[in-house]
Amino acid sequence: MKSRMIVSASLFFLVMGTAGYSQDGTSQKAISAQQVLAQQAEEFRKEVIRITDGVYMAVGFDGSNCAMIEGTDGLIIIDTLRAAEAAEAVAAEFRKITAKPVKAIILTHSHEDHIGGASVFAGKDKPEIYSRANFNPDTDAASPVAPAILRRGVRMFGRDLPDKDITIRGVAPGKTPTGGVGKGKLPPTKMFSEERLKITVAGINLELAAAPGETDDQLYVWAPDKKVLFCGDNFYKAFPNLYTIRGTMYRDVREWAESLDKMSREGAEYLVTGHTRPVLGKALVKESLENYRDAIRTVFKQTIEGINRGLTADELSRVVKLPPELAEKPYLKELYGTVPFAARAIFSGYLGWFDGNPSNLYPLSAQEEARRLVRLAGGEDRLMADLRKSVEEKDWQWTCQLADSIIALSSANVNEARRMKATALRALGEEQTNPPARNYYLSSSIELEKGDAVKIK
Repeated sequence: MKSRMIVSASLFFLVMGTAGYSQDGTSQKAISAQQVLAQQAEEFRKEVIRITDGVYMAVGFDGSNCAMIEGTDGLIIIDTLRAAEAAEAVAAEFRKITAKPVKAIILTHSHEDHIGGASVFAGKDKPEIYSRANFNPDTDAASPVAPAILRRGVRMFGRDLPDKDITIRGVAPGKTPTGGVGKGKLPPTKMFSEERLKITVAGINLELAAAPGETDDQLYVWAPDKKVLFCGDNFYKAFPNLYTIRGTMYRDVREWAESLDKMSREGAEYLVTGHTRPVLGKALVKESLENYRDAIRTVFKQTIEGINRGLTADELSRVVKLPPELAEKPYLKELYGTVPFAARAIFSGYLGWFDGNPSNLYPLSAQEEARRLVRLAGGEDRLMADLRKSVEEKDWQWTCQLADSIIALSSANVNEARRMKATALRALGEEQTNPPARNYYLSSSIELEKGDAVKIK
């Protein structure tokens, strides 16, 4: 009897270990995901960092960073955060270092999280505000699909998540200030269309270089005398967001790689990033920029080769990989962009929605496909039994897909199917180390639990 109990206990723990669950039922994948996200959160520890003589950057005050260069008789501010509340906090910290007036503000690109606090830093100093000539801060707001982008963005960034579900946003803290968001925007006063503009402000020599990447209007700032490069959003410590799931026009990844190549040749000893902490040391800066460039290029190359072999976007998302020597780099972990999302975006950017299979030219509606799936299963009760079984087996992706079929039927089982899909989405989210995907899963789960939407679109 005693030996039988020992064998039974051993089998119990073997099964539990194989299933990957701790004694309180928490998935080991979820625990691992929490550890990965907690480690990345260290990148947003609130601090004003002295980069080198007269150069400082503020990290962790908002979703993006802000930098200051102190010149002989004035200051240069590079990027101005999203919320006026955050900008005021950083400006107060900068004033502890120097009370010199702001002579120039440089906006590396038009994303709201980099331009929203300009008026706070400008104050009454009336600085020149520099940007590229194609600077366009209203791209999303003016889009005919702005409501969809906003709705998806709220999910991706987890803006409506309860505190217990908030971790990070990939290259930003999980929670950022909301006071005066976007209220401090100021229009550029100096816009340049050439490849490179050389300026001298407060005795500081600067070169502003066109560097399309995450946005078409991106620039980087090179301070040759101080060996500091301010790269905007073309480099941060996570795999680049070559596609964002909130929705965006195609980001030209080849141009992005070219911009990184150009930056890597400047000879910078300090790299000040638009998100996450700086990269310090000439050799490390060069290596980081070149590896980032090579990661983008290999994903592009593999995807194009796969397209020309006839692979679909779904197939590409599974076979395109970073080589191990790049995948192991801490700044190329898929904590913001992902390789599968990038491969799909490149496919769509070059070929559009059609995957080449004629069966998909005029496919059945989701509702009609669901009806036929029910017929194959032997009735909706059988399909519901399979759905319940997938929940018991914690086969979460299959649960979502089966639930979608039941939901499409709008039958008496729709509420149960929605509840099970919500459960599956939460489980997928808690095991996910990519914050945008994690936030999207969890936000969508909560919407289904509340009954806010029959479908998550």
